[in-house]
Amino acid sequence: MSETPSATVPAGSTPEGTGLPPTNRDVSPSTNGSRRTPKFQLGGLGHSLGLIIALVLLIVIGVATSGQRFVGMSNVMVILEQTAVIGVVSIGVTFVITAAGIDLSVGSVLGLATVWASTLATQTMAENSHWIVMVFTALAVGTVAGLVNGVIIAYGKVVSFIATLAMLVAARGLAEIISNRRTQIVEVDGYKDFFRGDFIGIPVIVWIFLLVAVGGWVLLARTTFGRRTIAVGGNPEAARLAGIKVQRHTMWVFALSGLTAGIGAVMMLARTTAGSSTNGYLMELDAIAAVVIGGTLLIGGRGTIVGTVLGVLVFAVLNNIFIQNNLSISTQALAKGAIIVLAVLLQQRFATRARSS
Repeated sequence: MSETPSATVPAGSTPEGTGLPPTNRDVSPSTNGSRRTPKFQLGGLGHSLGLIIALVLLIVIGVATSGQRFVGMSNVMVILEQTAVIGVVSIGVTFVITAAGIDLSVGSVLGLATVWASTLATQTMAENSHWIVMVFTALAVGTVAGLVNGVIIAYGKVVSFIATLAMLVAARGLAEIISNRRTQIVEVDGYKDFFRGDFIGIPVIVWIFLLVAVGGWVLLARTTFGRRTIAVGGNPEAARLAGIKVQRHTMWVFALSGLTAGIGAVMMLARTTAGSSTNGYLMELDAIAAVVIGGTLLIGGRGTIVGTVLGVLVFAVLNNIFIQNNLSISTQALAKGAIIVLAVLLQQRFATRARSS
């Protein structure tokens, strides 16, 4: 009778072939013969409820400091439009962090995609070409950049922090080379008319955000891809033993993050009509902050699209309060930093409880 092989991962070792952070978790089969598997959690109703309460409190503060105009339809639409781009990018980052990775390159990839698309429109795009070509170009650039990240991390066994930091620098540099550090204005009528229009009174880019959020929720909560993402983030070695191709899955998770950065590029280019290498500057920090505040664990294994959407809305309402009250950029940065630190401290507390249980 053969013995069941031990699957204990030595403390501080790197899971084979993942490029993900070291783990010291024991994934040996339990004594009763059942293998421990990561549990899917939508994000915790309690945590989402806390975010909803925080959002309501911020709205009350906004009304108290700015008057009824704060909840006026025009201001609400401004908040939603400001939320849309960072919201879409944050959906992709949610998948990466759920898989226990990190993507520092989404802001630069978004900037590169806007430059590539605007260059196509202003320099090489013939008048007979349809604007949809420009859209697919931006999506392709984002996806390819994400794939490169994924291949380096999954098959090159480079830590995601380092690989995406390199992409952050490289993508920004490539965008500067292509644009020659000039802002390119896109004047393609069909493109602007579509993405700057509205449907039943709601801007098209807000609808796009909603569609991406719903799609992301379905993908993470209702599909095999989502369950595998959570499993890989919860314990890569256990996921491998369960038959999941961890390397390939990690690659596709980063490609998904690149795709959402490309979608964000299309939306930003439609709003500003400006393709610039500075587009998306520091956006990765806002996206990661929204994801963490939303309840997705930085150590991986738990992700929530609902929480991410609420986290993005909290930041958007907070920014709107700052703008309405003419607070300085420095004060805004200080407040954001304090919120992020508080969120990380709460995350560590949750993680400690999870490990102890």
